[in-house]
Amino acid sequence: MAKQRKRPEETDLDQLKHLAGVFLELDIVPTKLSPVVVKHPFTDSGVVGIPGKAGELLMVNLLDDPEALQSWKELCRQQIKEADTPFKIALMITKPYQFAFLKYAASVLSEQDLAHFLTHAWICTEMPNGDPNLSKRQLLSMFRSIDPQKLMDADEYAVFCELDEVVTVYRGVTSYNEENLHALSWTLDRKTAEWFAGRFGESGTVYEAQISKAHIHAVFLSRGESEVIVDPKHLTDISPVREQAQGLQMNF
Repeated sequence: MAKQRKRPEETDLDQLKHLAGVFLELDIVPTKLSPVVVKHPFTDSGVVGIPGKAGELLMVNLLDDPEALQSWKELCRQQIKEADTPFKIALMITKPYQFAFLKYAASVLSEQDLAHFLTHAWICTEMPNGDPNLSKRQLLSMFRSIDPQKLMDADEYAVFCELDEVVTVYRGVTSYNEENLHALSWTLDRKTAEWFAGRFGESGTVYEAQISKAHIHAVFLSRGESEVIVDPKHLTDISPVREQAQGLQMNF
């Protein structure tokens, strides 16, 4: 069994900036909605504003203007250089690339900064359980390695501390994710699970399960979902909820 690398006490900010510079040099990937919508670690749009020679704001197309692309990259490099905290770099990375960046950044992050990066990536990513850059095993290993209090704000940690020793959790699935029942993400709130089971106009299924508090690694409340991060291997008594409320709506 490979020995787990010891986490640094302080984040290597220089290495993190170097990594950000590498991600900046990745090609911009066009989409069907290009140039308005593209894929890149530092922009979601190929149309961006850069300062002109007289200080005016110029709207440029990064896909068609090599000179504008280089000017935009130079602005990004300057932002990376001026970042005085690791999390400011995390905030520069677009949502689709959060876990890809975390995958390579994790080894130079302190426990506290890893907690910030992981929580931010998890909450802002649409389907973190299915992100191809970090497997379920890798994500679970990260959550396990962090003091739960570092992952949560004060309100979330208070809820976490008040959990019973055995907790009932729920998960709503539809046809697109019904095979991912043993996921890290469940909820304490049955109505939330019912909403997920009914989104996209589908009539999905709500499951409930039991899990020991010892195998719950975080509670996240910021999206109004009462989400819990669990070790799915320790879920027991998984079964569909027979009666589900109809026509539920969630306000975010």
